[in-house]
Amino acid sequence: MNPVRNASSSLAESSALGGRFGFDLLAEDAGTYARRGRIRTTRGMIETPAFMPVGTQATVKTLSPQEVAGTGATILLANTYHLMLRPGVGTIRDAGGLHRFMAWHRPILTDSGGFQVFSLAANARVREEGVTFASHIDGSRWTMTPESAVELQLAYGSDIMMQLDHVLGLPAEHGPIRDATERSARWLDRSVAAYEAQAGGKSRSVLFGIQQGGMEPNLRIESARRVAAADVAGCAVGGLSVGEPKPVMAEMLEISTPHLPREKPRYLMGVGSPEDLWHCVARGIDIFDCVLPTRSARNGGLYTPDGRVTITNSRFRNMHAPVDETCDCLACTDFTAAYLHHLFRAGEIFGMRLASLHNLRFLARQTERIRKTLDAGTFASAFAEFDARYVPVERRGRAGVLAPRNGSTAVAST
Repeated sequence: MNPVRNASSSLAESSALGGRFGFDLLAEDAGTYARRGRIRTTRGMIETPAFMPVGTQATVKTLSPQEVAGTGATILLANTYHLMLRPGVGTIRDAGGLHRFMAWHRPILTDSGGFQVFSLAANARVREEGVTFASHIDGSRWTMTPESAVELQLAYGSDIMMQLDHVLGLPAEHGPIRDATERSARWLDRSVAAYEAQAGGKSRSVLFGIQQGGMEPNLRIESARRVAAADVAGCAVGGLSVGEPKPVMAEMLEISTPHLPREKPRYLMGVGSPEDLWHCVARGIDIFDCVLPTRSARNGGLYTPDGRVTITNSRFRNMHAPVDETCDCLACTDFTAAYLHHLFRAGEIFGMRLASLHNLRFLARQTERIRKTLDAGTFASAFAEFDARYVPVERRGRAGVLAPRNGSTAVAST
């Protein structure tokens, strides 16, 4: 299963790219849809596959930007909706943009606020024009449209902007899913038009489109084709990890990625546990984000090569060795599991900081390993090795054998 090296190098000429963005496809695995790439931005390279730590409100909780960069992160995610509420676009604009405001000088991707249509559904009302939110902070009314989402993200100075989309959770009937999928497509057209009108091809920011379609294969394919045909710099898969079993998520990815452009980066939104990285890379995904690694860390959940452990468990009280002897993060090179156990039991913030550093570094090391195996043509064996050893917190059954390419059989999903 040797990769195809130097598979392609594209810098598409598109108004959505502004002439300052490119994606180089460097290698592909012959037995899966896994691929190795490089995203080029004016603020630096992003080697893919890559994981983006989440800094929803212009900060990765408990960590400084320098510490986050030290874990190996090359891009962060922030949230348009939350930053609109506080500190507000005026404050960010006056600071010289989001990068200067939060002292992060590498690329930033901003989600549009579409996820809040799902996560804050009780406070949101969707109409064709856009979404009206009752602020979760003070109840004030805010309206976001595809056009205003673009305007906000341009003002923030985001390197990668997301279209406003309509995300539904589960359970959902066919009618509402189709309505939300078609609305997301219309909002994509409006987002592209707004980008062209507001950026004028001169911005360093680029626009990504988002596929929707719920858990319905036909709608997923239809939506993927709409996004593929749009004048966007990259394609995101949205509306997954909203309560469906992982085998269903895997099925939706297998249905989706063959219909997304090979020459553009693919972003799976809101997914990022260690096992998800491997399994979703095998299904053609290039970049990920998720709050889970840092949220779990703040609650004492630390990743190890064998799975996630809870550091407050009594078995760590006298473990005078690193949580993960293979890890080069501060928590593992300078401190022991017993010390981390003590910090969490004592309610010390330093424990949360060390655990957050560890989990982000663990994920960065996973993506580093994936990239190396794709470069070397050994992804399949490394994937199988990881899958045999790493035990997720919840095993929810098998998704079946991954659809083979070129006659080879790929590893089954968990």
